[in-house]
Amino acid sequence: MTTTDPTTAVTLDDETISAYRRDGVVRIRNIISADEAARFRDAATAATRTAEDNFTGSAIFNQYVNIWRQDDVLRELTLDTRLAAAATALAGVPLRLWHDQLLIKPPHNGAATEFHQDAPYWPHGGSRHSLSAWVALVDVPVERGCMTFIPGSHDHQDLRRQDLSDSDDLFRASPDLRWEERLTIPLRAGDCTFHNAYLAHSATPNLTDDPRIAHVAIYIDAETTYTGAGHVVTDGLGLTVGEPLDHELFPRV
Repeated sequence: MTTTDPTTAVTLDDETISAYRRDGVVRIRNIISADEAARFRDAATAATRTAEDNFTGSAIFNQYVNIWRQDDVLRELTLDTRLAAAATALAGVPLRLWHDQLLIKPPHNGAATEFHQDAPYWPHGGSRHSLSAWVALVDVPVERGCMTFIPGSHDHQDLRRQDLSDSDDLFRASPDLRWEERLTIPLRAGDCTFHNAYLAHSATPNLTDDPRIAHVAIYIDAETTYTGAGHVVTDGLGLTVGEPLDHELFPRV
């Protein structure tokens, strides 16, 4: 775990970087200040009232993708250089933004986000070190929907996509992961976890009276190529299969 001064650029020590590359996840305290988290929380709450074009809802969570293209305040967080600098240090390669998302678990939603990997959902080829910066905009204890990770599971890079609503699906795809150690990481508002796109992770239901509000900035290797597979972010952009994602939606960071 690294704790930072939220008003300055993030400088990660070798121990933190090594831990991330070994485990596939690291927590950074105070990557933004509590006051900033509150400001972005309020912006997220307001934005979700009008962001119907970006919205996907389920019993598990409400997802708002590419909110940075719709809201100037949340754009600041998506493009925050503190997030980008930390992500680049952890990945060790030049990165570009893949997309952002608000992930909101409503009060008493009653549904866990079951173990899964992110990368199998994405139309990416040759991406060496994709990772997500998951920023808590409210306190996220276990009972509000914090995440649990399977450290080291990012070495499983040949699995099919998994069903987020099926508690056993990941373990049918990779039975050995059922018995691996699990790491649960609650967060305070302003804290962040970075996790590798292949790292298996889950989140508990929100059992509280308040929504769990998280902002996620997702980064990919700048040289990642487009596979042509369907995805809401790339559909209709006219990208060339086999070429890097050189488009204004995917700026280098």
